[in-house]
Order: sequence, then C-alpha cells, then structure tokens
Amino acid sequence: MRRNLPFRAWYYFRVGYTTYLAFFIATINTMVTVYYLAIDKIPGLNAIFPSFSVWTVFIIFTVGPMGVLAGWMHLKRTPAYRSEADISAEANPYLYKLPPGYWREALMPAILEILRLNLKMVNKEPMTEVEIDSLKVLQKKLQSLIDGGFVGQPRRMSSSE
Repeated sequence: MRRNLPFRAWYYFRVGYTTYLAFFIATINTMVTVYYLAIDKIPGLNAIFPSFSVWTVFIIFTVGPMGVLAGWMHLKRTPAYRSEADISAEANPYLYKLPPGYWREALMPAILEILRLNLKMVNKEPMTEVEIDSLKVLQKKLQSLIDGGFVGQPRRMSSSE
C-alpha cells in the first residue's frame, strides 16, 4: 500500500482536478475573458449583454444544455465512446483474470464446485465429507455477500471509498 501511495495520490489528484477544479476554473476564465475582452468592447454585443451577470445567465442557460447535448451525443451517437470503452477494456487486466474480492473468494469457487459436483453426479460418485465441508464454507461466503458483508481480506473495509 505504501509503495502505491504516490500513484494513488496522483490518480486522485488527476480525477479531482480535471473533473472539478479545472472545469470550474476554465469556465469562469472563459466567461470573464470573453466578456471583458470581446463583448464589453463591441457596441452591438454590449447592447445585448449590458452586464457580466446577463452574460453569466446567458451562458448558464445556453452552454449548459449544449454541454449536456454534446455529452449525450458523445455517449450515444458517436463511435468515440465505444472506442474509449474498447481501449479501457483492452487495458484492464481484470477482464482477463479474476478480480480480487467476491469473484475470487465466493462466486467462481461456487461455480467450479457446482461443475465438479455435477460431474460426480453424472459418474454416480458419492460426495466426501471434505467436499460437503467445502460446500458449507462456500455457502457461508455467498450468504455473507447476500447479507452485504465482505469475503476474503479487503485492503480497506471503509465505506467511504
């Protein structure tokens, strides 16, 4: 965990800065720059937007919906989002191996056990006491997941992350 702390902090910084801070700063910067360097100096535009607050209201009610429309188009109507998802899937190692947590601790072992026991039933082999105990352990793990609990050893049991 300590070794990864700088990378985790860098990731949190990038997400927080690009999602929230840079967006807010860039929006305000653009609004101020356009108004005071362009609109305020051009008489025709100055008549339409006599004050910065009128300009702000205009931006909120026009650029806001345009941003929503552009985001919707990006996700639903262009191949850009599909390409991004393809690249993310290719780079994600957990699409090619079991992720830690309930997949590795409970679900896949349960599926494997079901397959193994089905083969035994097909071959008419009796179940051993060890196999029955193994099924009971898996049953407890699955019930824990159903009840909202954890399985395995999560790095952090905090609900805040």
